[in-house]
Amino acid sequence: MDLKAQPPVSLWTRIKRGALAFDAWLNDSLYSGGRQAAAAYERFSEIMSCLRVRGAKRALLDLSSEAATLGTAGAVVLLALAQPAFQETSENWLKTQELAVTFLDRYGQEIGRRGIRHDDSVKLEEFPDHLIKAALATEDRRFFEHWGIDPIGTLRALAVNARGGGVVQGGSSITQQLAKNLFLSNERSLERKIKEAFLAIWLEFHLTKQEILKLYLDRAYLGGGAFGAAAAAEYYFGKSVKDLTLAESAMLAGLFKAPTKYAPHINLPAARARANVVLNNMVEAGFLTEGQIQAARRNPATPVDRQHQTSPDYYLDWAFEQVKELANSGKLGSDRVLIVKTPLDLNIQKKAEETIETLLRQHGRQYHVDSAAMVVMDPDGAVRAMVGGRDYGESEFNRATQALRQPGSSFKPYVYAAALSAGLYRPNTIVTDTPVCIGNWCPANYNRSHSGSMPLTVALAKSINTIPVMMSIALGRQTGETHVARAAKIGRARIIDTARKMGLTTPLTDTVSLPIGAAEVNVLDHTAAYAVFANGGRRAKPIAALEVRNSSGEVIYRADREPRGPQVLSTRVVADMNFMLSKVPEEGTGRRAALDGIKSAGKTGTTNAYRDAWYVGYTGNLVAGVWFGNDDHSSTNNMTGGTLPAMAWKEVMAYAHQNLDIKPIPGLAPEPAGGRGPAVAQGSIVQVTGSAPAGALSRRSFEVIGGIGELFRTVERAPASFAKLPASRAAAEPVSSGGLHAVGGRIALP
Repeated sequence: MDLKAQPPVSLWTRIKRGALAFDAWLNDSLYSGGRQAAAAYERFSEIMSCLRVRGAKRALLDLSSEAATLGTAGAVVLLALAQPAFQETSENWLKTQELAVTFLDRYGQEIGRRGIRHDDSVKLEEFPDHLIKAALATEDRRFFEHWGIDPIGTLRALAVNARGGGVVQGGSSITQQLAKNLFLSNERSLERKIKEAFLAIWLEFHLTKQEILKLYLDRAYLGGGAFGAAAAAEYYFGKSVKDLTLAESAMLAGLFKAPTKYAPHINLPAARARANVVLNNMVEAGFLTEGQIQAARRNPATPVDRQHQTSPDYYLDWAFEQVKELANSGKLGSDRVLIVKTPLDLNIQKKAEETIETLLRQHGRQYHVDSAAMVVMDPDGAVRAMVGGRDYGESEFNRATQALRQPGSSFKPYVYAAALSAGLYRPNTIVTDTPVCIGNWCPANYNRSHSGSMPLTVALAKSINTIPVMMSIALGRQTGETHVARAAKIGRARIIDTARKMGLTTPLTDTVSLPIGAAEVNVLDHTAAYAVFANGGRRAKPIAALEVRNSSGEVIYRADREPRGPQVLSTRVVADMNFMLSKVPEEGTGRRAALDGIKSAGKTGTTNAYRDAWYVGYTGNLVAGVWFGNDDHSSTNNMTGGTLPAMAWKEVMAYAHQNLDIKPIPGLAPEPAGGRGPAVAQGSIVQVTGSAPAGALSRRSFEVIGGIGELFRTVERAPASFAKLPASRAAAEPVSSGGLHAVGGRIALP
């Protein structure tokens, strides 16, 4: 039979058929899956029915299940709480970050300490056996048996405390206490205890038991600012930890848990009672017998009496800050236990303190003044003495380094130095004291009158106020500015720049009265800036650390290895300034500061309303600055820099120069053996009767030698264009410096 051709199936028809097929498959799969799941559940139920627990067993099982669930959740929470503590372990946690500094004077004698008292240089095997046993018996008898947390010891402590009705025995292991000392604070909180527990376990995994015990003995705070048994032994008993007796070891071991409560220098009876408890603990732990501790009971430890010790605290506070700066700059490496040799001279320090106190007692009421400060240093900046106030116990505020006071006329040497450096003046230049105004401000002299024409030397010696203001205008006009106010502003900027280069670091506010001392300075900076005149023109940074050693005695820093300060004033300017400033104690406002038989130079300073009085001066050996005033900035009773400050300066400097080989001030002939001789007041060269000692340079010789040095530096700094000149032309090209001229390789005097 003939089959007719089937018509083609359309796309839509095929889609409908596919959908029906998928629906049939899905229905069949769900039905089959449901039946299989039901069969599986029936089989599971049959199996579980065999394991069904009823009664007490079910209750126990439910409780265990809930405990496991809650325990897991709690562990997650605890780990989350411990995460901040673990972040502390990412750094160099074994290295203490606090400085522990022992200071020595210039002769190597200990004068005090700052920072924590800490010493980790003693090895564990060098500690006395009875000290280790005393610590273990009292703090953690099962130290070598547990894994950071001691549940048995904790339960025992809870029982003892319950019987005692208070905290009689601690439950923290030595590892937990170390974790707290290294990473945590003393905060009493659940969070801290959780962190402590986790960190204790962490320490046990990363350190040996011996390392943990050593760190504990080195880092635990034992009162009196002492961290570690070695530092505490030195502080309380004045001996090495290696030499401690059993009684002393028991007293130290009693400090681990409550150092403030049982510190022997605060409460000796309580410390001895606590030591007796430690001895009993050693017997109970089986470390010693009753007979072995009887001698320690009968002869309890006696600490060193430190109640009457005195130290130069203002100096030490400042020196500690300087050591911090060295440490922060990386010059001391990673060492934090340091021995620092300072330039402090205790004899000068005591003399300065006594002089300040005596003058304030004798004349304080008369002048209505109650405070003072003083700094004495070498011309290179090494600070020999510092008085920051009358009583450190009453006020730790250091008036020598922290107080900002107006210097008055003692600021004028910076103005004169800037003007002389610009080549505008010399000591014999004639200046005229006449009224001068900048806008509506017109400075007045101390005597409210004007003195007419005089040499520049006399103007400085008499502290004429109008001259520095005229100098600021002249410095500005040197740049081509003709407007008075604008010229004065330019000049003041140059004066500030000179003062900065000489060593003033405090903010110098630019006001029209700046040239006569309206800006604020501190005693230390002001004295260091004057040292530029005393050392020949180099900046002198105040020095507190001559040498620094680590706990092993190795030298890790020396000040003499640091670069010298830059030359900020030429030798000609230094010689001229020294000549003029030497007239202040000889003929000017600082006569009370003149030293018998020793050439000195300096400047007085008095501020408006007599709020501040200064004398800053120097010899060839030492530089000193003195300030008197009131902390509340109230006015004194007409006190000037030529009164108490000059008197204090003379008293201390005369004492400090005893038995010294007197050095001449750069550019000045020294004082003759018979005292001060006649000198020519005018001109740029001092003529003093009497012969100078061997090796002393005349002022002109000082200028010439300094000029030669400046000349060489000028040639070294010559521009490249000069180096490219033809040889014949370069030889004829003149070079000048310090008043000297070089042409064709020859140096000629002007």
